[in-house]
Amino acid sequence: MPSSSFWQGVTQFNQQQFYDCHDTFEELWMEAPIYDRAFYQGLLQIAVGCYHLSNSNWRGAVILLGEGMGRLEKYEPFYYQVNVSQLLDESNQLLDQLKEIGEEEIINWVEHFQATSLPKIVTVKEENNDS
Repeated sequence: MPSSSFWQGVTQFNQQQFYDCHDTFEELWMEAPIYDRAFYQGLLQIAVGCYHLSNSNWRGAVILLGEGMGRLEKYEPFYYQVNVSQLLDESNQLLDQLKEIGEEEIINWVEHFQATSLPKIVTVKEENNDS
């Protein structure tokens, strides 16, 4: 069962408070049972990738998004009430966009980038409320 700290991290992620989210998920990751560690690490790496993007750090964003996605794949489709498949799809779309624009254009792209295009952590509870 996810802890209140987990839900705090989800909220921070979805509010694009990626630095704080990293700290929250890192604390959970360090204390987690072995099997859960890659889940928390994947979430925090995607958060750090988005944080790097906010600083126009193309290389950091691409590397961390890719690493985070790789860690989360084994938790599909759902884990701890999180729609992991959707998070991976959205993260992959962002990664594809970054690869397409390239490192040289990152500053111009970030200036016009829609923050709404960043990945979100969608939970089972939220999906059921949409019905």
